Amino acid sequence: MENLVVITNPLSSMMTNCYTVYNTDSREAIIIDPASNARFLYNMLVNQRLKCVGIFLTHGHFDHIGGLEELSELIGHNVPIYAAEEELEILQDPRKNLSSMMSEQMITVKPDVLLQDGQKLDLLGTVMTCLLVPGHTKGGMAFYFEENGYLFSGDTLFARSVGRSDFPTGDAETLITAIKEKLMVLPDEVTVYPGHNERTTIGREREMNPFLSAY
Repeated sequence: MENLVVITNPLSSMMTNCYTVYNTDSREAIIIDPASNARFLYNMLVNQRLKCVGIFLTHGHFDHIGGLEELSELIGHNVPIYAAEEELEILQDPRKNLSSMMSEQMITVKPDVLLQDGQKLDLLGTVMTCLLVPGHTKGGMAFYFEENGYLFSGDTLFARSVGRSDFPTGDAETLITAIKEKLMVLPDEVTVYPGHNERTTIGREREMNPFLSAY
């Protein structure tokens, strides 16, 4: 098992969890959901001698992508941006990613790599599986490091809650079904790193999440 470290930085007014995941041996890192404070994230990479090899987006809402453009400029545009193919429409539409209503700037993003459901990527000395979990948005994606038991769930699954489904392309029934079929089948001990608030585990949510028993 590769020794992966997860750094959590709650950023922006929405306190979005931006995650930096890195291999302690190779010092390679990925960043998940650069919400804001790009200079802070860049300085952290430099100070810890980390080489960013990818930026991953769980979905396209403004509070998860607000720092992306500046961060990409700071670390170099050769570092690829990854997102689900189904999320492209939201990433490129300021109305659907809510930046036109809830942000100081209109945000559009063009990912370099469009991910497919179930796609596996060799990263950080291990394998990461991309799991499409629609419902909060139609292209919501979770990132699963099976070897280490880490799941980055974005705004689909939270501690004792689930994501909202009243934004563009959201659907409550789709969300619950996807969580049950894609995430609740994972081992109990998997640590869930959500887009907001504290960590949890799959087992804890299977037992205690009231939204998962409502359908």
